[in-house]
Amino acid sequence: MVSAPSRVVIERVEPEIDCGGYPAKRVAGETLVVSATIFADGHDRLAAVLKHRGAGEQGWHETAMVPSADDRWQGAFPVPVVGRYEYTVEAWVDAFATWRWGFDRKVAAGQDVASELREGAALVAAAARRAGGDDAAWLAEQARLLERDAAAPELASRMARHPDRSRGASYGRILAVDVERERAAFGAWYECFPRSTAAEPGRHGTLRDLADRLPYVASMGFDVLYLPPIHPIGRSHRKGTNNTEAAGPGDPGSPWAIGAAEGGHTAIHPELGTLADFDDVVGRARALGIEIALDLAFQTSPDHPWVTAHPEWFRRRPDGTIQYAENPPKRYQDVYPLDFESGGQTLRDELLGVVLFWVARGVAIFRVDNPHTKPFAFWEWLIAEVRRRHPEVVFLAEAFTRPSVMRHLAKVGFSQSYTYFTWRNTKAELVAYVTELRSPPVRDYMRPNFFVNTPDILHEYLQTGGRPAFQARLVLAATLAESYGVYGPPFELAVTDAVPGTEDYRDSEKYQVRHWRVDDPYSLRPLVTRVNEIRRAHAALRPGSRLRFVPTDNEQLVAYLRVADDDVLVVVVSLDPHHPQSGHVELPLDVLELDPVRPYQAEDLLGGGRYLWYGTRNYVALDPQALPAHVFQLHRRVRTERDFDYYL
Repeated sequence: MVSAPSRVVIERVEPEIDCGGYPAKRVAGETLVVSATIFADGHDRLAAVLKHRGAGEQGWHETAMVPSADDRWQGAFPVPVVGRYEYTVEAWVDAFATWRWGFDRKVAAGQDVASELREGAALVAAAARRAGGDDAAWLAEQARLLERDAAAPELASRMARHPDRSRGASYGRILAVDVERERAAFGAWYECFPRSTAAEPGRHGTLRDLADRLPYVASMGFDVLYLPPIHPIGRSHRKGTNNTEAAGPGDPGSPWAIGAAEGGHTAIHPELGTLADFDDVVGRARALGIEIALDLAFQTSPDHPWVTAHPEWFRRRPDGTIQYAENPPKRYQDVYPLDFESGGQTLRDELLGVVLFWVARGVAIFRVDNPHTKPFAFWEWLIAEVRRRHPEVVFLAEAFTRPSVMRHLAKVGFSQSYTYFTWRNTKAELVAYVTELRSPPVRDYMRPNFFVNTPDILHEYLQTGGRPAFQARLVLAATLAESYGVYGPPFELAVTDAVPGTEDYRDSEKYQVRHWRVDDPYSLRPLVTRVNEIRRAHAALRPGSRLRFVPTDNEQLVAYLRVADDDVLVVVVSLDPHHPQSGHVELPLDVLELDPVRPYQAEDLLGGGRYLWYGTRNYVALDPQALPAHVFQLHRRVRTERDFDYYL
């Protein structure tokens, strides 16, 4: 006998990435909230469960789902440890709840319910037959009592434990969520070139100099120190100062032209030091609470050992010469791309070995250079292989490319990604872009890292806005995204010197050794430190918190809420680095559970000071010559205006 199809429909399960083709992302310790649209014909009551399990588990755990408006149901389960979890949804017509709903309505209407009592008793008796243990006997007794309208109050809860799911519906897919450690989703990054860390001008810095620079980086509160390539640099076609094609005898070349007689991707540049020096940097950084992130640039110089050992890994022109990298009109004669089509599994295994080599030396974060120029399938394979052995490893995609490509790299496994934040400078641009990143489904698989500047990008806004522009962009990056980064020391020193008409730094560290006065009294170091202190202290700026833009009556002021439970921050930033700006900020008092007729306190965590605010609209003023941003913490109940005491 063929059973009748289920009457229940399950659709629009969220999060779901590309019909279940890719996992969502979360951080260990979070709770995954799952929603679905669930409905059936007629007016019968439904029940639904969220089924979930950890990697390697055969059976399912179940959590009841709760209905809300528009047939949406919601359930949640914790993801306490790093790894992969699976989930799906099941729903059915709840015959007993349907009966109880109709029974109560008839009783309220004064109708005879003798027949309904017998129907309910039959449902309870059937549940007793499905149940086991004490519930079976208890329900059997309740079935007899129900016919006399004398059932126990807890009957509904016991019935819910033994529903008839024989004609229920299961969602057609098993979905997955990849759970990573917190650094995959939250952290402040600092980038610097080790060769520019010497204490005195005119000398090539070493890893020992970098080790001495670590307390400086730690003092500003950074979590990650990212190093551009530290490998031997090729000599053939070496680029000179400011990317000239003819290098002088003292020019060190670009670190991204990897490989020379001294070695390739698993070697240290001789002028930087040794592997033992690198191990010392990793250890000293860890003691200061900093992780070292390495650049993963899968390309070579013409002098890399792979060029002679594996010529099949490179693409050749018709004249037999190897094709160097190009991005017309730019040419990179000092860099050879790898040919993944001809390299095959041998090349892929070699590159996997490079990653595992550095993981064995204590590196668990990699910033991947131009991943969009390599096959997606390669990254999906490599990241899965690395995480199978070392699930703590984090990959950041440096992919300034088309949105679809950037998003796909996130789907195949990259923990986080560079974004277009650098080029979003007006209020409308910021609101639209951040809203896009924080809306489903993008928010469920792509984690942005808002780098303010990079060795490749000194935006016009920074070039022309001076220190106030650097200050404003710092606050925006650090409070709009859970992960952000700066390229220093040029960032904290507010370096604005660019090659005219470009976003390139003049005298770029990519092509020469620089010396930076990190003790400059005008450095932005104190502000950077304070911003990172606020980030660490407030759950409202961590993963899982909420962000909401709020209206202002001045287009030069952008304002937004960051909220996590009772931690409420209001960030206001002036986008005008040249002139004072003022206006009113409008807050949703109902959402914040603030009394519209009582004052509440706004404490400025950046500039200091506490202000009594009233109602929805409150006035703010920002002078870029002082500080172009406020980060207010709201304290909800003020005792008196006189003494300013308050409760958190």
